[in-house]
Amino acid sequence: MSASIYEKLEQLGIELQAPAAPAAAYKTWVQSGNLLFLSGHIARQNGKPWVGQLGRDLDTASGKQAARAVAIDLLGSLHAATGDLNRIAKVVKLMCLVNSAADFTEQHLVANGCSDLLAEVLGERGEHARSAFGASQIPLGACVEIELIVELN
Repeated sequence: MSASIYEKLEQLGIELQAPAAPAAAYKTWVQSGNLLFLSGHIARQNGKPWVGQLGRDLDTASGKQAARAVAIDLLGSLHAATGDLNRIAKVVKLMCLVNSAADFTEQHLVANGCSDLLAEVLGERGEHARSAFGASQIPLGACVEIELIVELN
């Protein structure tokens, strides 16, 4: 059991990276009791912000891929924060902000890119409550930003 999360990541061809340094006055994560709060992680492509607005520059499928990329970065931050992803008891809450054109209404489908990967990698521990919002802009022009709350063992 102890290596199952890492085995699943390997099967999926996912290599976790160290978290990016904060871009402003905040911490990447803060722990309070058994809860670990991860600050918003923006979508990155080739190491740079994945920019664009859903419904104008990007379609829903691209947004979903961006949200999946954010999930991988979030897992990297979780590994850095805990030293072992097996310490995760439950992903409690995910909040997804989608850089959206005024008429774009598929934020929930974009967020599935992150939700689906967390469930695939963590099993039942990755299932969570969630909110998905449209935003007129996200820092650095990123298309997606996601934050997490995780309960630890």
